[in-house]
Order: sequence, then structure tokens, then C-alpha cells
Amino acid sequence: MKNLFKILLVLSFFGIIPVSAMDVIEVVKKANHVSYYQGDDGRAKVNMRIIDAQGRERVREFVILRKDDDNTDGKQKFYVYFNKPADVKKMVFMVVKNMERADDRWLYLPGLDLVKRIAASDERTSFVGSHFFYEDVSGRGIREDTHEIMEENDSNYIVKSTPKDTNAVEFAFFKSWIHKKTFLPVKIEYYDDLGQKIRSYSALKVELIDGHPTVTAASMENHQTGGKTLMNYSAVKYDVGLPDNIFTERYLRKTPRKYLR
Repeated sequence: MKNLFKILLVLSFFGIIPVSAMDVIEVVKKANHVSYYQGDDGRAKVNMRIIDAQGRERVREFVILRKDDDNTDGKQKFYVYFNKPADVKKMVFMVVKNMERADDRWLYLPGLDLVKRIAASDERTSFVGSHFFYEDVSGRGIREDTHEIMEENDSNYIVKSTPKDTNAVEFAFFKSWIHKKTFLPVKIEYYDDLGQKIRSYSALKVELIDGHPTVTAASMENHQTGGKTLMNYSAVKYDVGLPDNIFTERYLRKTPRKYLR
């Protein structure tokens, strides 16, 4: 199934499949796949610049490891290891994405030698002080929202997504601009119940890496508090061959250095 999807994605990229014939669920599924499931696993170095409303800047550097558990866009694992600055060095954020229940998330704090479970209610809180949320890093389940195509132009599908559980999130709905050829979400805007924009995501740079269209620079802006976070990805690699045991609680304290260089 995964190989079939890759073939369909390549065909649609070259205009062989009429993407306008797709319904909203197909579009959202493909966008989710391209954003989080390309290849069997992946690795990237990330430079994060957090800029507050006064223009003050903080920088964080980390490595993301990702591995899929099967051949469907289902269970998946993330391992995020921080290198800089000194106050977060050796900190680890790990996620196990589950399809039928809330994701499992852990944060290892080396200064305290403490492993902390992150509750489902904390998914939509700041990721290490940035304007991205924890859920932005590992992805939001497509079943958590209802979706409709609001508009379609030559380049993008514009999809409106409304949460099924409004008490679990801070937004009333979000809109995604999904690029027709790559199915990458190139822009996402979150709104409150008054229709005011809360946050906005933008894909600033896209490259073809190992045959996969990949966002290598992105931003997230908070329109309520001001400020934004810029993320630049380098040394991106797919199908690395990551072993399963990296994504266990043991490796929160024991660094898998071979895969983090």
C-alpha cells in the first residue's frame, strides 16, 4: 500500500492523475503522509530561532529521528535530541503516535535526570519555548477534525478543519493551503471562535530530497502575543535504517550517538 501511494504521488506530481478529482479526505490523507510519513524512517538536523515580540532571539539546535512502525500512515515514533544551548543540551523529547488513543510523549531533563510524561492536555503547549506546539512537531491526527475544501485554485487546495473536541484545543478551526503537486501544506492558519487569526505556519523553502518533496525552512508566528519561530532543516535523510530500540525509555538517558552525528 505504501509503495502504491508513492507511485500515485509521483504520477500526480507530473500531472498524470487529475488531482482535482480527489475528495477532501484523500487530500488531507496525502498531506499528512507527505508531512510526516515519507520513507520508512528519517533524520534531520534542525536550527530553531525563537524571536519574541521585542525582537530578542534565542537559538536551539537539535536532531530529529523518525521511524514508522508499519506500511500504513499509522503508529510512528519520534526522537528529538537537543545539542544547544547549554541549558537544554542532552534533553530528549520522544513521541509514540497511536491511532486509537492519545499519543505517548516523554521529556528527559538531564539536569534533574528526570523522565517526565507529557499529558495529552499538554500537546498544544509551547515546544521548548518556541511558537511551535508539541503537536506541531509530531503531527495532529486527521480523525480529530472534520474537513472541507473551502476553495481550490491552480496551485492549492484550501481546506478548513474543525476540531471534533473543541475543549481539547485553543482554536475554533484552521485552514490549510495544500499544494496540489506535492501535497505539502505550504501555509496553515489557526483561528479563534471570533474568526481572529491566532497562529500561522509557513513553509519557506521546499527541496526534493531522496525523491521526497521536503520542507527545509519553516516559520510559526503567534498573532496574539507577537513573535515567531524559524526552523531550518539540514542533513535531511530518508530510509536511514533506524533500529526500533532507539525509541524506548532506555534511550532517553542513553544517547544513540551513531544516529545523531
